[in-house]
Amino acid sequence: MGSFRWLTAGESHGKGLTMIVEGLPAGLPLSEADIAPDLARRQGGFGRGGRMKIEKDHAEIMAGVRHGLTLGSPVALWIQNRDWVNWTEKMAVEPVEAEIERVTRVRPGHADLPGAVKYGFSDVRNVLERASARETAARVAVGAVAKRLLAEFGVVFRSHTLSIEAVRAAVPDVIDWDAVEESPVRCADPVAGEAMVAAIQGAKPDGDTVGGTVEVRVEGVPLGLGSYVHWDRKLDGRIAQAICSINAFKGVDFGAGFEGTARRGSKVHDVVLPVDQWHGQPWRHATNHHGGIEGGMSTGETIVVHAAVKPIPTLAHPLPSVDLRTGEEVLAHYERSDVCVVPAAGVVAEAMVAAVLADAWLEKFGGDNLDEVRHSVGRHLATLWPGGAS
Repeated sequence: MGSFRWLTAGESHGKGLTMIVEGLPAGLPLSEADIAPDLARRQGGFGRGGRMKIEKDHAEIMAGVRHGLTLGSPVALWIQNRDWVNWTEKMAVEPVEAEIERVTRVRPGHADLPGAVKYGFSDVRNVLERASARETAARVAVGAVAKRLLAEFGVVFRSHTLSIEAVRAAVPDVIDWDAVEESPVRCADPVAGEAMVAAIQGAKPDGDTVGGTVEVRVEGVPLGLGSYVHWDRKLDGRIAQAICSINAFKGVDFGAGFEGTARRGSKVHDVVLPVDQWHGQPWRHATNHHGGIEGGMSTGETIVVHAAVKPIPTLAHPLPSVDLRTGEEVLAHYERSDVCVVPAAGVVAEAMVAAVLADAWLEKFGGDNLDEVRHSVGRHLATLWPGGAS
């Protein structure tokens, strides 16, 4: 049974980020140019802070690819942190003689307090460096590799911003995805997009931050990924866990999701169409209120995932907090931060959904080389039609 496994390592102001990706079949075309566009998309979006002016993320392939093709061995990736030059002493691997000022003022809404207490740290920097959203650059690189695999089979990933603060987009029936990528907030509704920019601008002078919601859509996933037989093999459960593991993400639903709870069952469930209405794809549905997943398995419809992104917790005008050393009231720690990360968060959510789907894909269709995977996919697709392969 194949699987798409991956790990990341690195701190926000360390030398860089390391990624190990295991399970890719041999013979998959893969280059650094395949990863670059998503890394650039992650760095964009109105409301980003000063760090994005320093970094220009580039993932270097260090192992696992030869002459443009994967070898079937682990793929190693590396992203340099350009800001490292300003932190060589504070983040040195070896002990330093200089006295390094400790961070002890914890930030509400961050990993600072539970992380420091859990691991026994007297310096919150040991927590915040790894808990930083800088690590999402590594996730996006991994997700781009997953997308490259699934692109061989016609799977397409997209995302856009649904809301920022109280501003919500009116999503058109047909989305202009080029316009979404050109929008400073990655919004499909240009009028709402302007209001979202204004909301971000309004928060900045107050030293505050704003959150919102994003949507990820995945087209081209065939019926049958995931499984109903165990809780940890259900596709929607795996995606939900992956989304909620991203910094600042606090909620997830599929298709109609929470809105569907206000409707009766007859208005929610996706009726299966008869064969004469399939239009070339087997087992089509009249609607897609379940977001392309039923019973923990893909249905063949577009997978639709919505996710909630809280306002990030590092505020230019810090909230009241406590000092880790004394327990006394202080203002929370502040270095620098974004005002809004929602537009970039959609790109990170895409990456995590891609990583889950790549894993589920190889679980079902896995092979040692790309041709074997192709054969397995083709055989599966043939069985979906009545009277197809047995």
